[in-house]
Amino acid sequence: MKKEELVEKLAKKSNVSKNEARNFLNTVLDEISGSLKKGKDVTLTGFGTFSVAKRKARQGINPRTQEKIKIAASKVPKFKAGQALKNLVK
Repeated sequence: MKKEELVEKLAKKSNVSKNEARNFLNTVLDEISGSLKKGKDVTLTGFGTFSVAKRKARQGINPRTQEKIKIAASKVPKFKAGQALKNLVK
């Protein structure tokens, strides 16, 4: 499902305009993104937890030249599904 399809479903189920549904969805996504940027986890009970994982610096190899390269440490977003979501998907 794409974002616009989700907006349409939200609008229909909530009985609001697509613009209002789009604004709501964007606000939710902005708040989740903002919390992750600050290093805070976001837990939606029954759905899952968004968090930030730290990747250590490591050494890699350029597949084309076989030259060793340094890959810098980084932070990446992570999602862990909640038990209710896992059971729903089974």
